[in-house]
Amino acid sequence: MISYQFSIESPAQQYVQVQIRFESTQEQEFIQLPSWRPGRYELGNFAKNVRHFKVYGDKTILKFEKTNKDCWKVETAGKKEIVVEYQYYATDLNAGSTYLDSEQFYANPVNCCAYVQGKENEPCEIKLNIPEHYEIACGLKREGNVLFAADFDMLADSPWICSPTLQHDSYTVNDTLFHLWFQGEVKVDWEKLKKDFTAFTAKQIEKFSEFPVKEYHFLFQVVPFKAYHGVEHLTSTVILLGPSFDIFDSVYPDLLGVSSHELYHSWNVKSIRPVEMYPYNFTQENYSRLGYLCEGVTTYMGDLFLLKSGVFSLQEYFTELNGQLQKHFDNFARFSYSVADSSWDTWLDGYVPGAPNRKVSIYTEGCLLALVTDVFVMRHSKEKYNLDDVMKRLYFDFYLHGKGVSEADYRATVEQLAGQSFGEILENYCYGTKPFESILVESFEYLGLELIHTPSKKYSAGKLGFKTISHGPNFVVKAIYPGGPAEMGKLMLDDEIIAVNNFLCGGELDKWLEHFDDDLKTLSIMRRGKLVEVTFPIAVRNFYLDYSVKKTENPNHSQKRAFERWVK
Repeated sequence: MISYQFSIESPAQQYVQVQIRFESTQEQEFIQLPSWRPGRYELGNFAKNVRHFKVYGDKTILKFEKTNKDCWKVETAGKKEIVVEYQYYATDLNAGSTYLDSEQFYANPVNCCAYVQGKENEPCEIKLNIPEHYEIACGLKREGNVLFAADFDMLADSPWICSPTLQHDSYTVNDTLFHLWFQGEVKVDWEKLKKDFTAFTAKQIEKFSEFPVKEYHFLFQVVPFKAYHGVEHLTSTVILLGPSFDIFDSVYPDLLGVSSHELYHSWNVKSIRPVEMYPYNFTQENYSRLGYLCEGVTTYMGDLFLLKSGVFSLQEYFTELNGQLQKHFDNFARFSYSVADSSWDTWLDGYVPGAPNRKVSIYTEGCLLALVTDVFVMRHSKEKYNLDDVMKRLYFDFYLHGKGVSEADYRATVEQLAGQSFGEILENYCYGTKPFESILVESFEYLGLELIHTPSKKYSAGKLGFKTISHGPNFVVKAIYPGGPAEMGKLMLDDEIIAVNNFLCGGELDKWLEHFDDDLKTLSIMRRGKLVEVTFPIAVRNFYLDYSVKKTENPNHSQKRAFERWVK
């Protein structure tokens, strides 16, 4: 057994003391800290948070050296009991991090737990040296302050929160107990929360026939500022949301959306996993082109199950779908880079804006392709099957047989249920860059829905071809329409617009632009510490459009039947 011990001697310093104890029969042992964490396909470089790394053998200091950025080679000198000690700097509070302060000790073990190469399959014992009045929220088996994991993979996949202020309740669906934990300032509406969570949980389990584990934990980190982030695990999820005062008001749809999304991940990616990640290799990139399955299908299903379970109204669902459509059509990288290639490149720059119009999103494009696939299976099976059946079959045929899913496996499963080749959609839209609009219109029409596009309500986007975010009374440019007036006028990304025709914006950029509709428009801009001016010609057409979906006013019988099957 590998024994871990965590201590929090000085929370204000935010260093967690970690000790690892194991038996050795080797002349050399290699201590490896993971290079990345599942759920975020990029290198994390967690070793940058490690200090005071030491190794002892039978209480004797042992020699070691680093072999790369996050691996230490230890000379055991024939000692049997090896003890590794180090401190981990825990300052990042998000859904996939490790964080320590006077109010809580929150750990994602894949950040801060090193493992012994060759001993990954040994059981793990984790002792938490925390104050007596702290409660522990975690998906691992527990006895007092000691947690138990069957192997390192289970340990790495099991975050915990230790705190005296945790709020807790639970609900049960079939034979599975679901825990709800809240850390942070929040007034929890337990009745509303459990009603909605029970509904979408039951619907997801209904479609898969079973849940992968017997207990599951929702770990909510609530913060006083605006935040939105979720990370999946097999027996739990960590979800960061804020601000505190809005959690059960305007932020509540986000809480439902991210919770449904992360719950679906228990099947899709924690169970149904790309073959390239089965098992995970924590030492390097695990490249896969199946992001459109792992994250795309999950994004689509997470929101759709809120509709299917009655938690979301149709209009609330459309609000989420409209957001995905808008992000898709606003991203001109869709004409040059496929979603499969973008999945590969998450390891390069998948979670930052990066170079403008270089890549697309496995979440957004993957979501829309999942909708197209759902309709494809429904149409060609004469509505006998849909994407729910595809995912259920992947779960039973691969995960329960201890296998990962390949790109060919996904295609074959879709084709088995649809009775039709799926190759054209995959080649043109998943692996190619053919525009989505025609297949989206066709899919929506099948369901009795319409894709609507209208000129952007914002003058700057619709008439001049640029999008901004506010910065005090001014506006910072964040997107520019290729070939539009803004680009022709030499506007640049991150320009800060101060005035229009010598009138200060004062927080009203679009109103000033519209005021000078028939005139040349000269913008005063702060660009890297220098004041410059750019002039636009009079607009003669629309550029950015607003996209949305609505129900067809008079659907025919086939569309009504398809819609009912879709939301069932």
